[in-house]
Amino acid sequence: MTTFRISEAAALLGVSADTVRRWVDGGRLAASRDAHGHRLVSGPDLAAFARSQAAREEGAVPSSARNRFRGIVTDVRRDAVMARVEIAAGPFRVVSLMSRESADELGLEPGVVATAVIKSTNVVVELAD
Repeated sequence: MTTFRISEAAALLGVSADTVRRWVDGGRLAASRDAHGHRLVSGPDLAAFARSQAAREEGAVPSSARNRFRGIVTDVRRDAVMARVEIAAGPFRVVSLMSRESADELGLEPGVVATAVIKSTNVVVELAD
């Protein structure tokens, strides 16, 4: 079974190691200790926890889109017709091309919190090194 150290779990969840330690200490996330006393989180437990966290963040508006990345707008480039909006969502960079009118109506500027909602019929999955 795959296990993750606290720092690895934190990186996968996009939070600090201290946050993961608090979740473990508070009983929200199960962990065991290895022979050296380091805390380990099992892969299935981490996956279940990540799923429960993602379910909490889904919007109240019904939608067929399941991929949501909440983050901060880091860059907006507008021309006469289109806008390119970049969002930092944890360790991930999400870029959206939209009409300038939409970007203006949403008030998208660097520093604004936004959620990238992605629906795709083609998602490539790669194994991590």
